[in-house]
Amino acid sequence: MLSVSDAEAIILNLVQPLDRQRDTEVVDLLTADSRILATPVTSPLDFPHWDNSAMDGYAVRYEDVQHSSAEEPAILEIVEDIPAGYQPQSTIQPRQAARIFTGAVIPAGADTVVMQEKTRREENRVFILDAPKPQGFVRHKASFYQAGTQLLPAGIKLNASEIAILAAAKCPQLSVYRRLRVAIFSTGDELATVEQPLKPGQIVDSNQYAIAALVRESGAEPLILGIVKDDPVALEKVISHAVAIADIVISSGGVSVGDYDYVDKILESLGAKIHIRAVEMRPGKPLTVATLPTPQSPPLPTPHSPLYFGLPGNPAAVLVTFWRFVLPAIKKLSGITEGWESVFLKVRSHDELRSDGKRETYLWGKLHLINGVYEFHKAGGSHSSGNLINLAQTNALAVLPVGKTLISPQEEVQVLQLG
Repeated sequence: MLSVSDAEAIILNLVQPLDRQRDTEVVDLLTADSRILATPVTSPLDFPHWDNSAMDGYAVRYEDVQHSSAEEPAILEIVEDIPAGYQPQSTIQPRQAARIFTGAVIPAGADTVVMQEKTRREENRVFILDAPKPQGFVRHKASFYQAGTQLLPAGIKLNASEIAILAAAKCPQLSVYRRLRVAIFSTGDELATVEQPLKPGQIVDSNQYAIAALVRESGAEPLILGIVKDDPVALEKVISHAVAIADIVISSGGVSVGDYDYVDKILESLGAKIHIRAVEMRPGKPLTVATLPTPQSPPLPTPHSPLYFGLPGNPAAVLVTFWRFVLPAIKKLSGITEGWESVFLKVRSHDELRSDGKRETYLWGKLHLINGVYEFHKAGGSHSSGNLINLAQTNALAVLPVGKTLISPQEEVQVLQLG
């Protein structure tokens, strides 16, 4: 049985990111949010495009105002008003100034802006009541970004700030990595869909819904394949189809050591190499991770070697193993160059946390900011792998390492941040 850290290392070493030449598509900027940039972006524009004012005030020559004070103000003639979007018509001469507004072009001859709060205006004259700093409140051309250099690197997720930058840089279309395709199915004779009436001994297949939601949150496309009975022939048919249409396949159930757990045997019969069969963690001990050969005639536009995750059947274990192992793999495979690793924080525990110490243990709860310090509040009720109910509204998993049986209230604990 592998340790959690060894399992994580194996999984991430197996993941080969999408190919920049083969796995990309062009999208419009308005639909590019949350996509992964596939090629670096440059712009033909300098930022700022020209010297401009960072303040409402007066554009002046520094040498005319460097000794100004309230007692002996410099008195300048106002020769022009320059709003934003207007091209100045005058060159500022000695003892002259231009009224200027935030974002407006600095007129020729001026090198400094005096904020209006430090001035007094009388008709066409302005009194400078305080000496400014040389080149104060002037945003110089290309001081933020120089045209032709790299503006954004490949391998980043495009959020609102990046979208704004690309719009300002006049990039209407972008090359992004295609969305990953993730096939999802659940196994078990006891499972029913949300729409079906429950027969004695049956439970609703919540796993498929949870995994599909997590896959969408990650930016990938879920391919829902439904519920598969505990029948080797049916399982082989679905697994063969899944590996032909998807980059990642996720199943839940059927990976333990029971009489009806067929997944590992079927994977081996299909030529898969199984890298992980069990992990030293609670919940989530039964975990299968395998790679399959590239299909001979895949219906996909690009060849691929699928990665298979056989998650446990219990719902809490499904969520924990997805957050711990599957999500980083999806992020890395999607083309993100950094930041795909799990995020751990050291915080204060509000509650007593217990474990038998035999396996790395994950307890779910919420992070609260208390007097500027994050505290982990354990979710109430049972932390059984079969208890889905108290996972609602959780945003962190407390981690008790092997050998650690107790964390007392107010003691530091490492948590895996979710979302």
